[in-house]
Amino acid sequence: MADPVSIDALTAELAEQAYLADRGLATVLALSLALSKPVLLEGEAGVGKTEAAKALALVTGGRLIRLQCYEGIDVAHALYDWNHARQLLYIRTLEASAALDPGRTLHDLFGREFLERRPLLEAIEHTDPVPPVLLIDEIDRADDEFEAFLLELLSDFQVTIPEIGTVRAASRPRVVLTSNRTRDLHDALKRRCLYHWIGHPDTEREIAIVRARVPGVPERLAVQAAAFVASLRELDLAKVPGVAETIDWIQALVALGESELDAGVVDSTLGSVLKHHEDIELVRDGHLSRLVAQAREG
Repeated sequence: MADPVSIDALTAELAEQAYLADRGLATVLALSLALSKPVLLEGEAGVGKTEAAKALALVTGGRLIRLQCYEGIDVAHALYDWNHARQLLYIRTLEASAALDPGRTLHDLFGREFLERRPLLEAIEHTDPVPPVLLIDEIDRADDEFEAFLLELLSDFQVTIPEIGTVRAASRPRVVLTSNRTRDLHDALKRRCLYHWIGHPDTEREIAIVRARVPGVPERLAVQAAAFVASLRELDLAKVPGVAETIDWIQALVALGESELDAGVVDSTLGSVLKHHEDIELVRDGHLSRLVAQAREG
């Protein structure tokens, strides 16, 4: 039976890394450590899913191994590939020395010295004293075939390389998968994971996050900016801003020397918090002055 992990202690340790996890997220992360089970974090872009994995690596002392998923990702990019340049050089060396034996050479060409480990194999074969944190980021961007490929890895933490054989993890890495939910993941993958949805924080928590991530931010600016962003999320936008955009925006305002919101400065810096032209124009045309006034009054 796994040793219990203190949720309160983990929450405090994450806070020391400037990551403020709510009770639900801290509980799931604590269980993933205690049970050595992958955790799947879903939520809108910019709510802190990737940052949670980074903070977990800092807290546990393990290195972060990141696999960024994208459409069309395959085994060669995620698990391993062969170093074709070294293989070719090896063949030419044997030819020059008249030691080329086609049968033996073919066997040697697919030995471990020519194997290039990608993030998944790196995590499985690690020899670190502290298990690394394997971040499989934005798994929803990958296709069904790649998701199916992950099932063997997440079930038994082993993979099969035809030329070498089955490779098993001597010590399981911590695994965090993230998804922006651009498509539904298969139930088979979800069953192998603990699950948590990360939503947008309430205004009070967002202010606390800003204080932690932007040291020295003027208190009035933090409160007003968080209130303004919370109001933006109530509008019919193509893409509502996440916490990441709030932090970026406040850092921009601090860099400009602002200590509170002003309609003119907000107008000129909207591109730091909104990333669609139509959203920026919507706010400018009918909401900007009202939202700024409400944020200042609140």
